[in-house]
Amino acid sequence: MNARVLDTNVLVLNRFYMPIRVVNVRRAMTLLYRDCAEVIDCDDGQYVSYDFDSWCELSQLASLDKHPGEEFLQAVEFEIKVPRIARLTRFDRMPVQTVRFNRRNLFARDEYRCQYCGKTEPLAKLSLDHVVPRSHGGATTWENIVCSCLRCNSRKGGRTPQQAHMKLLSHPAKPRFNPLMTLSCDDPRYESWKTFL
Repeated sequence: MNARVLDTNVLVLNRFYMPIRVVNVRRAMTLLYRDCAEVIDCDDGQYVSYDFDSWCELSQLASLDKHPGEEFLQAVEFEIKVPRIARLTRFDRMPVQTVRFNRRNLFARDEYRCQYCGKTEPLAKLSLDHVVPRSHGGATTWENIVCSCLRCNSRKGGRTPQQAHMKLLSHPAKPRFNPLMTLSCDDPRYESWKTFL
């Protein structure tokens, strides 16, 4: 279970509480342990910050009375509650808002849904498809790659959608905002993000 929990999302804020990116729990715990960040947690409607040591103490108390939906990491002698928001303690700039072109963001942009048949599939049954195949001069860009199920990707092969008599559900485009931030807001685990987004 720890491997799955380590890959869940944590919203990272700059020193002025402005969202700058989404990282996995593994990266967030590293930032916390190195005193580069602190946990922001909602306690009775108030947002409170915790350093690594105080977060570990709070986690030990919370592990005695676990609530549904709370996730914990197992340490050697105790459990650590998975943080959902981390605030960098030294970074006060706002980075240029460019969305990285990678598999994770492409799947999130298309909401893990095949852009040909519309089915939502788990990651193991999804692939990325070049709308205009590379063999026809298609580029590897936001505007030419879509999420596709394995069945539709195999059916389309090295042809264009018109040649394969397949229709795209939506026209691929570069997202203006990080799709992981907007997609994660629908998950109850990330309810606390809404205040900062």
